[in-house]
Amino acid sequence: MAASILFEPVALGPLRLTNRLAVAPMTRVSATADGHATARMADYYGAFAAGGFGLVITEGIYTDAAYAQGYLFQPGLVDDAQREAWRPVVSSVHAAGGRIVAQLMHAGALSQGNPHGAGTKGPSVVRSKGQQMSFYRGEGAYRLPEPLSLAEIDEVVAGFASAAVRAREAGFDGVEIHGANGYLLDQFFTEHTNHREDLYGGSLQNRLRLGIEVIHAVRQAVGADFLIGYRVSQGKVNDFTHKWRGGEADAAVAFKALSAAPLDYLHTTEFEAWQPAFGEGPSLAALARQHATVPVIANGSLHAPHQATGLIERGEADLISLGRGALTHADWPQRVRAGQPLAEFDRALLSPIADLANADRLGIT
Repeated sequence: MAASILFEPVALGPLRLTNRLAVAPMTRVSATADGHATARMADYYGAFAAGGFGLVITEGIYTDAAYAQGYLFQPGLVDDAQREAWRPVVSSVHAAGGRIVAQLMHAGALSQGNPHGAGTKGPSVVRSKGQQMSFYRGEGAYRLPEPLSLAEIDEVVAGFASAAVRAREAGFDGVEIHGANGYLLDQFFTEHTNHREDLYGGSLQNRLRLGIEVIHAVRQAVGADFLIGYRVSQGKVNDFTHKWRGGEADAAVAFKALSAAPLDYLHTTEFEAWQPAFGEGPSLAALARQHATVPVIANGSLHAPHQATGLIERGEADLISLGRGALTHADWPQRVRAGQPLAEFDRALLSPIADLANADRLGIT
């Protein structure tokens, strides 16, 4: 079968995965109001491992009790109670033979639901494009953020490191630092949201500085034998068509700099992962694999097996991650391996609220 390459074992940092298939991080706003993972979430994540995915990456988990939380009912890793709530989720995935990574996220100026405090913080006083997402309980324009002070930036970095330690203590196999999709680390990377004139603004290297500092802090906190990944994108949840102004030159600088930090993998995401990143030429995943020194996970509309297989066969990625495909079929790997048909993604899953209760009502998952 052409798709057999997807089912080859693969090394990812200190892990040996059973195949090249991962579940992409997807916000499901299904934790308790105080950010605790639930028994329903344990079933949800465990089903992906039972369905044959070698790696499961969680939804974005907020990293501090100041400005990191993006959505109401988002899970966190900011205290011991939240850490303990994740243990059954981790156990559910491990019991089914999978590995699980906690995605660590700071929403920054895109925060639309944070009970820890009023207001939002970002790199600069720039209102985010677009409208808040109603299926995550948002409404209207994004709030105008206040700029993070240098002391507050240090607190952001410390929050990622502390959350990573709690992830390790909870039994996770690794963490993925969310540097994509318009959230805080991506806000620093992006020119139109970062107007700073200090060491975190201006040049591409300066705009990458916060993300790289987070990587180093997390590595120092968790040690050398714990998996660390970093997610990168051009498009954002509030600006789907954004492209890096410097094109392939920016990609080369970014991927070289990020992979020179103590990372184990990069995770690129585009709407269609196989398409040229800049109108023509290589895909974003291919550019990452060309310029980085670590394995690449590619994400973006790869639920058709031939697209997923092609990306691996062409050497554009080492693993692929599925979002919509995994939501449609938690057993996507088993179905593909057995040659069974695959259904189309049902967008009703995300409406009116993209949570697990809505999915249960629809009988989708």
